Amino acid sequence: MTRSRGTAQIVGVDRFGGCLRVVLLLLVIGFAASLFAAPALASPPDPSAEANAATTSEPASELDERGYVKVAEPSETALRYYRSGNWLWLLNQLWTLLIPALIVVTGSSARLRDWATKLGRERWRATLLFLLAYLALTFALDLPLVYYGAYVRPHAYGLSSQSLGKWFGDELIGLGLLAALALPVVSGTLALIRTNPERWWIWTSLIAIPVAFLLLMLAPVFIAPLFNDFGPMRDPALEAEILALADRAGIAGSRVFEVDKSVDTNTVNAYVTGFASTKRIVLWDTIIARLDHDQLLVVMGHEMGHYVLGHVRDSMIALAIAIPLALGGFHALARRLIARFHARFGFTRLDDVAALPLFLVLIGLFNLALAPVANAWSRRQEHEADRFALEITHDNLGCAGAFARLQESNLANPRPGPLFTFWRASHPSLGERIDFCNEYRPWARGEPEVYADRFK
Repeated sequence: MTRSRGTAQIVGVDRFGGCLRVVLLLLVIGFAASLFAAPALASPPDPSAEANAATTSEPASELDERGYVKVAEPSETALRYYRSGNWLWLLNQLWTLLIPALIVVTGSSARLRDWATKLGRERWRATLLFLLAYLALTFALDLPLVYYGAYVRPHAYGLSSQSLGKWFGDELIGLGLLAALALPVVSGTLALIRTNPERWWIWTSLIAIPVAFLLLMLAPVFIAPLFNDFGPMRDPALEAEILALADRAGIAGSRVFEVDKSVDTNTVNAYVTGFASTKRIVLWDTIIARLDHDQLLVVMGHEMGHYVLGHVRDSMIALAIAIPLALGGFHALARRLIARFHARFGFTRLDDVAALPLFLVLIGLFNLALAPVANAWSRRQEHEADRFALEITHDNLGCAGAFARLQESNLANPRPGPLFTFWRASHPSLGERIDFCNEYRPWARGEPEVYADRFK
């Protein structure tokens, strides 16, 4: 399972979210293939995404004659970061596909299976040995690129404060999660293929959805704390304001957590996560320190918008559609490839554990092909969450100022090119978001607000 790493976003997932993706990738390996399950530990740094480093506590925005926040031109350093980030993203995509492809077409996967079978004898032991060896091999092969993209590069641009020991320790924790969960997931899927070779992909799809819901519920409690310390808000007054805003948004019974991310990063993030009894609002300590009071409340309004507007629910519905499509496509295509190239591959059946790298290649191609669709849909959700934040706060200056501050500190290109937007942008560009924050004010013109009925 090749992996790529990168920085988090202000409206979205942090290291916890990265871990959730780790678990969802395991579901892809065993139960499903999801358009929304990103590579195991996130993608390379995305300079146009809305959140990253905020290295100053002073406003980074200037106002024009109308009192609107200006969209600053990117610096030469920001443009270098943007261009080099695009090349790094492309390299990561190729690498993620190339490694499992080489392992399967060279027969290395079959030889690894033979070694595991000889040593393990029993099927479950052989599967365990194969998975552990495969994980160790791909971890070692990925490590130089992951080290550069997730450690060297963020430090070079002043976006990371993480020690080498902490970074590598987190990598090992992620690897351990994969190793612990891979055996039951992969073994269960192989058993389904053996018992129902024609319709296994339907049954795995039906299993994947409730498991994904369960992971969404449990991950904030059991996975996120493996990487960082979560505790109560240190500022009771700020916590009370956030809870009051949540109550206005109709999110009752929320708990607010502050996470110690300054040991890892200079980036900022905040999110609403969990499900039912695990529902919670999480703020990194860096965002509390570096955004002012009004900007922070707008960001929290955005996060609450995701929850109130049912974006998690909608993503799960899309997941339920994407999973059978991906697995059905894999079933049909993989069987044709095995029939034609079985002598080179060294296996003749889908229920052979040696077919795992072939699965990863085909699912990786599926995800890459559908990434533009997923990105466009995500951008729409993010835009609507921005609208929700503005309508619940009526704070255009706080909204635009937050994104302007992030642009400067993030070395972001506020208006990236169309290819970047098509393939990589899961969020509207910072320039678009600042423009929208400046201009969207129906309450000032006596016009109806889209989400006014959602507020108490």
